[in-house]
Amino acid sequence: MKKKIILILFIVLVGLLIYSDIKKTRVDNSKPKNDTVAQNIFDGKNSTFIINGENVTLKNGASETEVAPGSASKIITRYFGNESYGDLNGDGLQDVAFLVTQETGGSGIFYYAVVALKTANGYKTTNAFFIGDRIAPQTTEINTSAKELYVNFAERKPGEPMTAQPSQGATLYLKVTPAGVLEGLMN
Repeated sequence: MKKKIILILFIVLVGLLIYSDIKKTRVDNSKPKNDTVAQNIFDGKNSTFIINGENVTLKNGASETEVAPGSASKIITRYFGNESYGDLNGDGLQDVAFLVTQETGGSGIFYYAVVALKTANGYKTTNAFFIGDRIAPQTTEINTSAKELYVNFAERKPGEPMTAQPSQGATLYLKVTPAGVLEGLMN
């Protein structure tokens, strides 16, 4: 009788060990085997791009620089998001478009679109393209077949003061040139 109990306990123990090993293998297989995968992921919150001819480097989603040396006024740039993925330059690689905001010390909040073009060596950002002041961003979409970026947002109606809530829908059409410059299209 004792031998049967010991044998049953042994079988249960072996079963638990096998189950544990299978579960561990499934978890391990879901993780990347090396850092290559992590290096190929773009992080807009920690990126560098150009706004109005000036380099801006975001760290943890924000950048703060003095308007002038020694000035108390700051230019604050923030990652807004609205990421969209798709091939914008026809190289077969998935690029990333995202929005940022910039406050320059006045009452305006200026919105910009930026594209990170995927290359064999990582990502290269375009210039930031101005969308509008105190708008209400809606969606950002990449049309891969047209190689165009569409930024949908609400803006104020013609003649409305800047204090009015944006209520009129608008779409900005953008394209990346062969030189890697983000520019607007006439619609």
